[in-house]
Amino acid sequence: MDRIKPSNQNIPLTMPRQVMAASAPQRTGGKKTHPGKAILAGGIAGGIEICITFPTEYVKTQLQLDERSSKPMYKGPIHCAKHTVQNHGVRGLYRGLSPLLYGSVPKSAVRFGANEFLKTQWRTRHDGSLSKTGSLFCGLGAGVSEAILAVTPMETVKVKFINDQTSAKPKYRGFLHGVKEIVKQQGIRGTYQGLTATIMKQGSNQAIRFFVMDSLREWYRGDDPNKNINPLITAAFGGFAGACSVFGNTPLDVIKTRMQGLEASKYKNTWHCATQIMKNEGPRAFYKGTVPRLSRVCLDVAIVFVIYDEVLKVLNKVWKTE
Repeated sequence: MDRIKPSNQNIPLTMPRQVMAASAPQRTGGKKTHPGKAILAGGIAGGIEICITFPTEYVKTQLQLDERSSKPMYKGPIHCAKHTVQNHGVRGLYRGLSPLLYGSVPKSAVRFGANEFLKTQWRTRHDGSLSKTGSLFCGLGAGVSEAILAVTPMETVKVKFINDQTSAKPKYRGFLHGVKEIVKQQGIRGTYQGLTATIMKQGSNQAIRFFVMDSLREWYRGDDPNKNINPLITAAFGGFAGACSVFGNTPLDVIKTRMQGLEASKYKNTWHCATQIMKNEGPRAFYKGTVPRLSRVCLDVAIVFVIYDEVLKVLNKVWKTE
């Protein structure tokens, strides 16, 4: 009897590399970063950034508070800036900086720390990979965290300070005095006005920014996840991510600002504020302050990501976590 010859077509024990690569979860978000480093680097980046960009934030807030239902005070961002300098000097463009500065450090610290923590948790549950969906949800979580822990009280005090400057007789003499008066008159809840709108705004902000930033970094690095990115390229990516977030959620920013102003009591809730703006001012009012916000946010996000990355490089040399 002839011996049966074994078949030449053996079944492979392992899948081809191409098939494995195609079936593997898509990775994004770059290298892992220790949450502690992210908190420290984020806080430093936030403090430096706000000192550079605050005048544009001031102008944006003034334009959003300048309701069309009454006679408008400002013709546009340039007129607003000129009017402020003529009446209050250059320092007038920095009115309200102190609460924002005091809040920017913990805000950025919470944002980057929460984002890296959530990325670590996501990777742990998904075989060490971070999908684009994961990047989006981690950014959303980071935004919600910063909204609750830092942004809402900081933004409420900032808006009231800026709004107070337009009054005939400003009543806030400084940061501590202003906070004391707000708490005295409205309680702790007075510093949490517009919480819902702020959560919606910050959540969508960071979801968009981290998703776009992570995607651009992944595209640039290609097959080398450890490839260094030039700070100028990081700045360009950050500016684009910031622009995407501005066009995506400026209506929420307008609602949040109105809910935190000195006349916030006339709105029953976030939805009532939105309907009143639509009824009295039309849909264009939801994009008030877009130009100054666009210039500020693009610069803001670009600066923050560049400083954050550069501080991380230093921390990685002096703080070994692997």
